[in-house]
Amino acid sequence: MKKNWYAVYTKPQCEKKVADLLRRKKIERYCPLNCIVRQRADQKKIVFDPLFTSFVFVQIEDSELTKVKKIDGVINFIYWLGTPAVIADKEIETIKLFLKEYRNVKLERTPVDIGGSVQITNEPVMNEQSNNISVENKMKATLPSLGYMLIAEGQKTNVEILNTSLVYQKTSFRY
Repeated sequence: MKKNWYAVYTKPQCEKKVADLLRRKKIERYCPLNCIVRQRADQKKIVFDPLFTSFVFVQIEDSELTKVKKIDGVINFIYWLGTPAVIADKEIETIKLFLKEYRNVKLERTPVDIGGSVQITNEPVMNEQSNNISVENKMKATLPSLGYMLIAEGQKTNVEILNTSLVYQKTSFRY
């Protein structure tokens, strides 16, 4: 049987615990962790918080739905039209790629588009201000089956300065 990705709804602040219990049961799972840089007094602290509040993704066969529901901390599956919602493999890959590349990712609700496609866009706007060059950049990835959009500000790793000229390396993923 084919394994599909499903979104599991967990008790509040139990995403990491549920992911660990799923790992122990040898169930394929993905708990997207957002790398967040927090400024504290005189130091920066990096923390990894779940990107989706109360969500963990599992890749299972339909016959394993009941097994997952019995895991401590799991409330239920996310349903769409009366059945557990199947999340496209491409959307899980998009989340993984996006979180690998960017920090401080934000989620924004977006209308669900049944026939929509997943796309990461990179649209820089370059402004020259006196002797400095600034790059205003926002990366976005839509996740139609979840009804969310991932948003991240461009990081300095995307900009490379060579001989006082700015070179921007543009990446665009389309699925």
